[in-house]
Amino acid sequence: MKTIFSGIQPSGTLTIGNYLGALQHFVRLQDEAECYYCIVNYHAITVPQDPKALRENIRSLAALFLAVGLDPEKATIFTQSDVSAHTELGWIMTCISYMGELE
Repeated sequence: MKTIFSGIQPSGTLTIGNYLGALQHFVRLQDEAECYYCIVNYHAITVPQDPKALRENIRSLAALFLAVGLDPEKATIFTQSDVSAHTELGWIMTCISYMGELE
């Protein structure tokens, strides 16, 4: 079985483009593969964010994942900051990887 990982930033209001480009596919794919869908809130803080608005956007995006038909019994839905390995691996990668190697 295939494994799929994808995420959406909670940095603003989602549009019909988000639905057509990602969310409708997320719903279909949950029946075809082992799916992990992430709210990538650390990616959202690469620019200044209002902490209260960001928290609200995270909750709204989680609710939207469920509203469009993602089933937590079929797909794993989580927030990036709830998994410490994301930042731990990021730190390790910045310690051992030079820009030339990354490019």
